[in-house]
Parts: sequence; structure tokens; C-alpha cells
Amino acid sequence: MNVLGFLTRKNQFSSFTYEGSITAEVVIARMNNFAKSITKPTYVVIDNAPIHTSKLFQECILKRKKKGLIIKNVPTYSPELNLIEILWRKIKYYWLPFAAYTDFENLKNELENILVNIGSKYRITFA
Repeated sequence: MNVLGFLTRKNQFSSFTYEGSITAEVVIARMNNFAKSITKPTYVVIDNAPIHTSKLFQECILKRKKKGLIIKNVPTYSPELNLIEILWRKIKYYWLPFAAYTDFENLKNELENILVNIGSKYRITFA
């Protein structure tokens, strides 16, 4: 189970869940959809995952910049600088109940419950 998400400092969050691997094409498609929703220059911070450093994704970055979507990489080995990494850690180690791991269907249900409630029931305060 993989989750691709966008998070603002005000806990505005959108996510997409996938069973199986997330490819560069999937990330690019979601990035393109996100770019359609922006109305002003917007920064997206990403890590140095292989998908983000692929030639295909790098070409996407150049196209998105022209539309006002600026993509920035955090320095290598600096997940604390990527706000969504804090969110993933909270989900995995604090909010997802241990019982969620009893079977895959339960995991999907518990994870979906958390994802739809980020910003209301589940919040991170960025100081």
C-alpha cells in the first residue's frame, strides 16, 4: 500500500492511495492534476527518491515551472525539512493503530480513515 500526498502548512491535505508500486508516470500525472488547481506561484518540496530524480520527472519539472509550480528538492538525508515526511511518520508510528496490521483490508480501512481526517481529527502543528 502506497500513498502519494500533498500537504500545506495549514494542514490542507490531498492524497491518493495505490496498491503496488508508484511509478514516475503516476507521480507526474498527480503533479499535473495538482498544477491545474494552483492560482499563484506554488512551491512543492520533494525528496530525492529515484522517481524524483528520473529523467522523465525532471522533464516534468521544467514544464511545471512555466505554469507556476516550482519544485524544490530537500538536501539528501534531510527528511525533517520535508513537512510531509513528518506526516508519514505520525501516521505510521502514532495514529495508525497496531490492530490495523491484522490483515490488508483492515490496514486499508484504518489508513483511509486517517487520510480523510487529516486537518480535522489528525493535525500537525508546524512551529
